[in-house]
Amino acid sequence: MRLAIKNARIIDPASGRDGVGDLHVADGKISEEHARPDRVIDAKGLVAAPGFIDLSARLREPGFEYKATLESELEAALAGGVTSLACPPDTDPPLDEPGLVDMLRRRAKALSRARVYPLGALTVKLEGERLTEMAQLAEAGCVAFSQANAPLANTQVLWRALQYAATFGFPVWLRPQDAWLAKDGVAHEGELATRLGLPGIPPFAETIALATMLELVRATGARVHFCRLSTAGAVELMRAARREGLPVSCDVAIHHLHLCDMDLGYFDSNCRLEPPLRSARDRDALARGLEEQIIDCACSDHTPIDDDGKHLPFAEAEPGATGLELLLPLTLKWGEARKLPLAKTLARITCNAAQVLGVSSGRLAAGAPADVAIFDPKAPLRVVPEMLKSQGKHTPFAGHELAGRVRYTLVAGNVVYEA
Repeated sequence: MRLAIKNARIIDPASGRDGVGDLHVADGKISEEHARPDRVIDAKGLVAAPGFIDLSARLREPGFEYKATLESELEAALAGGVTSLACPPDTDPPLDEPGLVDMLRRRAKALSRARVYPLGALTVKLEGERLTEMAQLAEAGCVAFSQANAPLANTQVLWRALQYAATFGFPVWLRPQDAWLAKDGVAHEGELATRLGLPGIPPFAETIALATMLELVRATGARVHFCRLSTAGAVELMRAARREGLPVSCDVAIHHLHLCDMDLGYFDSNCRLEPPLRSARDRDALARGLEEQIIDCACSDHTPIDDDGKHLPFAEAEPGATGLELLLPLTLKWGEARKLPLAKTLARITCNAAQVLGVSSGRLAAGAPADVAIFDPKAPLRVVPEMLKSQGKHTPFAGHELAGRVRYTLVAGNVVYEA
C-alpha cells in the first residue's frame, strides 16, 4: 500500500528534522515521494512522528486474562500511538520457556497490531535461583532478560547471569531494589508514610542495589538496562556510571516524573505503584535526569489491574497503573515543563527507546519501518477511566486535564488506528 501524509509537521528526533512537509510510505517502509498514493491523509495542524516505543507494558497474557487481554492492550497501545512495546516476563507462567515466548509472539503477530518484543525470564519461574536457557529463549524471540519486579536476592546468581549474558551479548534488564530493605514496604519511607501508618521502602533500597549491580557490570562487562529508577541518588549513580563509560542505560516510569508521595492523599490505591512514588526532590531529580539524558527514556510501566485488585486498603492493593494511552500526553507535559523542543521531548519515547530495545523503528528515515504516530499536541484530553481502551481503568491521573491526542497510528505502513 502507498500512503501519503500531507501538510504535517514532521518531527524525526533521530535526525533532528522538524518542519512542515509530506511523508510517504510504500511497502511498509518510509519512502521517497511517489506519484500515485492509494490513500492521502491530510495532516494539516498535526504532528507526524515515529511511532512511540514503550519499554514496559504488561499485556497480561498468558495467565492474567481476567485483568486484560492482548486484544484490549494492543488496542490501547495504538490509541496512544505506541507501535512497539516490550512486555516483562512476569506472566503466569513466567516467560521462562521458548514455547511460551513463541506462543505470545504468534498471538501478537496474528492480531496485526503493535509490535511486541518479549523479555525472557532471567531465572526459572523468576524465583532467583536457577538461570534460564537464555540462548534458547533468545532464539524464540526474546530481546533481553529480566526479573521484572521479582526480587533476585542472591548476588552470586546475578553475577553468574551477567557473566553468561556478557558471553553471548544478551542485554539484561534489572530493576534495582534490595529485597530485604524493601520487604513488606508499600510506600516511600518518609513523613507521609509514617503519618499514614504505611510500611516504607527507603530510597537506599534502590541505591544500594544499583551500586551492587554497577559493580557486577564492571566485573563482567555485561550490557545492563536499569528499569524504573525512582530516586535522586540513583540518578547520581547513573551519572557517574556514564562518565566511567559503563555499558548501561536506564528508564523512568512516566508517573514518577509528575507525582510524589504527597499525591497518595488519603490512601489513594491508584497511587500504589512499584517502585513507590518518592519525595518531591526525587521527582524533580528524575525529571532533570531525563532532560540531561542521564536517564535515556520514559516508559508507561503499563500494568492493567481489575477492580478486585485495586478496591482494597492501600497496603493490600495490587501495585501498578494503566499508562499506554497516557504516555504521549504525560511526556508532552514533562517536555513543556522543562521548556524542551518537541523533537527532544519525543526522543525519549522514540529513538532513545529504540536504541535500548535494539530495533530499527523510532525514526522516519527512508527505508525505516513505517511506524508513525500522527497527533495533535494541543488537543485537550481529560482522563476519564471509562474512556480508556485498556481493560485496566486505574490510573493516578484520573480526572486530570492533559494535552495531546493521537489521530492516526500506522504500523508497517498500515493505518491501524483512526480517531
